[in-house]
Amino acid sequence: MSFFNELKRRNVFKVAAAYIIVSWLLLQISDTLVPALHLPEWFHSGVAFLLIIGFPIALVFAWAFDMTPDGLKKEKDNNDSQPRASIPGRTLNYTIIVLLAVALAYFVWESRIQTGSGPFSQEPIAQTVKPGNEKRALPPVSEEESRDNNSIAVLPFINMSSDPEQEYFSDGITEEVLNLLVKIPELKVTSRTSVFSFKGQNVDIPTVAEKLGVAHILEGSVRKAGNRVRITAQLIEARNDVHLWSETYERKLDDIFAIQDEIAREVVEALQIQLLGEAPIATSTNTEAYNLYLRGKHFATLGTLESLESSVNAYQESIALDADFAPPWAGLSTALSYQRWYDVTDLQETMEASRHAAMRALELDNTLAEAWLSLAEIQFNYDWDWSSAEVTSRTALKYGPKDARVLRSATWIALSLGEMERALGLAQLAVELDPLDYSGLVNLGTTNWALRQLQEEERIYRRILELYPDSQSHSVKSWLAATLTRQGKPEEGLQYLDFNSENRWQRAMSAIVLHSLGRHEEERPIRQNMIDEYSQTWAFGIVLTYAWHGDLDKAFEWLDIAFEQKDSYMTQLIFNPWLASLHDDPRWEVILDRMGLLEYWKKLQAGQEAKP
Repeated sequence: MSFFNELKRRNVFKVAAAYIIVSWLLLQISDTLVPALHLPEWFHSGVAFLLIIGFPIALVFAWAFDMTPDGLKKEKDNNDSQPRASIPGRTLNYTIIVLLAVALAYFVWESRIQTGSGPFSQEPIAQTVKPGNEKRALPPVSEEESRDNNSIAVLPFINMSSDPEQEYFSDGITEEVLNLLVKIPELKVTSRTSVFSFKGQNVDIPTVAEKLGVAHILEGSVRKAGNRVRITAQLIEARNDVHLWSETYERKLDDIFAIQDEIAREVVEALQIQLLGEAPIATSTNTEAYNLYLRGKHFATLGTLESLESSVNAYQESIALDADFAPPWAGLSTALSYQRWYDVTDLQETMEASRHAAMRALELDNTLAEAWLSLAEIQFNYDWDWSSAEVTSRTALKYGPKDARVLRSATWIALSLGEMERALGLAQLAVELDPLDYSGLVNLGTTNWALRQLQEEERIYRRILELYPDSQSHSVKSWLAATLTRQGKPEEGLQYLDFNSENRWQRAMSAIVLHSLGRHEEERPIRQNMIDEYSQTWAFGIVLTYAWHGDLDKAFEWLDIAFEQKDSYMTQLIFNPWLASLHDDPRWEVILDRMGLLEYWKKLQAGQEAKP
């Protein structure tokens, strides 16, 4: 008898088939239990290892033993005259058929219901991982809710490290995961500023989701110790506070990029999103360069001159360790360009250094939206190269269509070039993606100001004051006073002004409102104070006061000064309503021509005249 026939006679093939089917079922059960019961990562691998080890043992038993009516016997003790395969063979046949049926049923259930491809796909099954919670199907959702179902906010991951100063690392990981998710076109992701406004607050998930306008929340924690990192992440369906997915990653710090990729991939799978392209992956470098890069990002968000200097230093140290890692080059460009607002650095030197860093970032990775954004702002605010700035801004939008910072910058460029309706759409999208962001709301208010939509402008400023009632609101209060004045309500606007404030917008708008009320004796010292303090740094603000009360000679005199100083507010010429008194003066088109804005002005005027 051949060896093959002997294997067949001893039911080795049938035992192998039954073993493989049982092993597959056990692995599926293990895969479900590990996240649900918070079992360690090695549990599933251990089950697989034991099953692999057991396979040859099962085959040896099948060869050496026989199941007889009298029980299990060694093959050599069995009477070969009896047909061996009759009873055990039929039993194994039945067993294999039953196991195949179970496996097939599980496969159908997983593929048609779990992945949403079957007729019940509109009612996703939520797998909960909270101890004590029960698995349950979510109730049907309305069409409106369904349209926004692929929306998510990534809350700041909690720093679980023993060192509180490691918080920059957990914040950085949060932002990096957020940025990966932003790159998925099929997913709406709330931007950083709004989600970080909830940092340290004890707010329930449904409330957070409602304020941010999202269907899902991703939250987690980070523990960093030496060369090890432990990251937990969990995805929550906010409407019912149900956990859809949870995972713990405990790896070497070198694996941090792979962890970020895995989290993004798991979120996509849990939300049952069908990607049209490849899933985004994190850009990797050595751990110390990455650590310094995260420190640079952390300092850049603090908004002081000292923090910007710390940010620049951290980015430069990261670059020194890995000059081919593009993100710190982009971050360095942004941090350098922000220093121009503090009037303490050599403007030309700073802007050229910023340009160099942006160009180097794009040489390494020409898909970095942040680098394109920084370059566009240099071309716009410093070069006054409008056509280049517009092209670069559109490229930044191509690679960062859901980046609120890119959208805000594109809004300002569109306004300055007379594309008013496009600017409004960009500003509204920025607020939709970052609904609690101060800068985004101011950007939207400014756009309505430029479009002369005074009631909407007023509504937005009042909304900002609700969200930010502290000292940060001084400028907004002055703008609210100004829009009330333009609506013919200067007395009402007075309550939002502080004549003794050192805020420059408070001073400028105070002069305008007081002039509107005919209180010129009070107006004059405020304007003179502006001349004394801002003649070297903010000539454009002085222009506004003279233009409003009709002193055209003084207004154009200070416009020339603002031009020579390269005052960044000169980019407002086309759309600033406070300058309306200058439009009929022949000197108006002269200054526009010097700025290179004359063709855009004429195009805007022609468009407005063509409107019914």
